[in-house]
Amino acid sequence: MKKILLGTLLFKIVSFAIQYVSHFIVNVNHYAKVTFIKKEIVFELGFLTMILQGMVLSYFFNLYAKNEYSIRKGLTFGLLMTYLLVSYTAFAEPAKYNVPSVMAWILTEGIVGIIQFSVYGIGLSLVYKKLK
Repeated sequence: MKKILLGTLLFKIVSFAIQYVSHFIVNVNHYAKVTFIKKEIVFELGFLTMILQGMVLSYFFNLYAKNEYSIRKGLTFGLLMTYLLVSYTAFAEPAKYNVPSVMAWILTEGIVGIIQFSVYGIGLSLVYKKLK
């Protein structure tokens, strides 16, 4: 249970930090052009999503790693979760919503997602290794 709680906290910290930097510092112009983004963001729903995803990912990492917590395992897990979770954001959203540039959307969301889940996977393996 301790692994799940710490993994969830780690996911929340990593996700918030990387997505904050992406949305409000690095890719401000990209998101400013998106007309369907609310001006007043409901942060509580984002935090709830991070908690739910963090719990599930932390649980699945423990099953995936089989007590072998290496950076390679963490990175591989992070990339697999990128394919699973970021594929929706990067590919399905521009298919449904009127985004300013489909290619810019795919690149921005894809690169940020790869960074987010890679950092999380590596961090998760380091945390779980310490708790082993």
